[in-house]
Amino acid sequence: MKIAIINGPNLNLLGVRETAVYGSVSFEKYLITLREIFPSIDLHYFQSNIEGEIVSAIQQHGFSSAGIVLNPAAYTHTSIAIGDAVAAVEAPVIEVHISNIFSREEFRKHSFVSASSKAVVTGMGLKGYEAAIRFLVDAVKG
Repeated sequence: MKIAIINGPNLNLLGVRETAVYGSVSFEKYLITLREIFPSIDLHYFQSNIEGEIVSAIQQHGFSSAGIVLNPAAYTHTSIAIGDAVAAVEAPVIEVHISNIFSREEFRKHSFVSASSKAVVTGMGLKGYEAAIRFLVDAVKG
């Protein structure tokens, strides 16, 4: 089973950026943990700070993966294009946010992605990715 993890802008700085909000572990280090937890899952990882590249990654994986775990980061609140890409693909998309976006600034409480996502995980830290993958694995098993 193949699951794609797609991270948006500034998530390449996890572990050094605003550690009080996002923690002190890089995503690359956490990805090793995810691969240990899910050894039978083919986890593909992509990160970009560029909106169009994220749209292309969603389109690329959205017809060949069992699901997508997507953290659109700041594009959550601004990108109609990413929301449209999520709506256009066949694979279920789980929207993930490391912090609880509903306890933060007002502008972070609106998502252009949520309406087309199968589920939303927010505020669980990096463990939100694990929860999203478990949800996708259970959905495939039916």
